[in-house]
Amino acid sequence: MKLSRDITLFAAGGVLGLLIDASVVQALVGAAGWNAYLARLISFCLAASFTWWWNRRFTFAGRSSGRRAHAEWLHWMALMSIGAAVNYGVYALCLAFFPALHRLPAVAAAAGSAVAALINFSAARGLLFSKPRATP
Repeated sequence: MKLSRDITLFAAGGVLGLLIDASVVQALVGAAGWNAYLARLISFCLAASFTWWWNRRFTFAGRSSGRRAHAEWLHWMALMSIGAAVNYGVYALCLAFFPALHRLPAVAAAAGSAVAALINFSAARGLLFSKPRATP
């Protein structure tokens, strides 16, 4: 598949994942009174699971990981842990340097997601979905 198509679809899935991430973290902090750091761990796992599904189904539909779905999801989560560390680090730095964001953690989540997107795309395309999908 064309790189530009992959980037566009990856970005679309990332935006949807960000909406999940930001909505869940905001709801857990704002409505349920959770700690902003713990809430982000939950919201990120949900968003990462969604983006795995999206990218498997749409972005990299013409590529294969050579794994069954559950193993592919685990590999996805492991690869995304690098981007997640960057993502969470930026999130935590935003909260540390801008205390007002404790009331608006979705903004810090968006900053972390933006920085980690390039790392995540490279890992997904280059390491997980690296083989052309076999045609029947």
